[in-house]
Amino acid sequence: MYVDFNWFQATASSPIFLVIVGCSVVTLAIALERAWYFWKRSGNPEQALGQALKKVQGGQLREAAWACESSTHPMGPVAIELFKGDGRDPQSLDERIHVALSQQKLLLERNLSILGTMAAIAPLIGLLGTVWGIMRAFHDMALTGSAAPTVVAAGVAEALTTTAAGLVVAVPALVLYNHFTNRMNVMLTVAENHTRSLRTAMIESTPGTDARGSGTGGRDGAPGQAGDARVNRTETPEPAATR
Repeated sequence: MYVDFNWFQATASSPIFLVIVGCSVVTLAIALERAWYFWKRSGNPEQALGQALKKVQGGQLREAAWACESSTHPMGPVAIELFKGDGRDPQSLDERIHVALSQQKLLLERNLSILGTMAAIAPLIGLLGTVWGIMRAFHDMALTGSAAPTVVAAGVAEALTTTAAGLVVAVPALVLYNHFTNRMNVMLTVAENHTRSLRTAMIESTPGTDARGSGTGGRDGAPGQAGDARVNRTETPEPAATR
């Protein structure tokens, strides 16, 4: 009975099954596009950070900016903000870094919402196909006045096929959505951490901006001032002793 039954003919005319096929095409297209985009933006942030740190420590800020700009990883567009402006306003610099991270997040998560939507609605569409198939089976029974398996087979086949097709679309879509979301979060975290590491190196390598250096200078200057004061105090009583 199942060998001679034409499953494709039974489900090809189902509007619900055609909708699920459309969802599968959209899911596949977005998955391929996002995979290609993430591969293009992967880059090598560790190498870019190492080159930029060497240039910063050598005082070559323009070359360090070029090293960041040449990186395709989100770290490049975010770290380049460190070299814009005079960098004397920490609040403004933090705001620019935050804006750059937000822009990179928008680029990385583009179309991911559609992928998540496909993962959520595909089982529901498959469930709708189940109900539609059962209704079709009862409709065929009412038309023929018989409950023979050959009468209800088309409706039952549509119900089972749409349910399975909805799950086949939803499971890979959910896996891909979680994978791309996790990869996006990792890339943004690496970009922020590398940018802050580079900012720390720039502060330490710039004269007069290192808090530890200024504190050390203060401690070095303080004994000198104290020594002068002690010299003055030791020299002051001499005229009194003379009188």
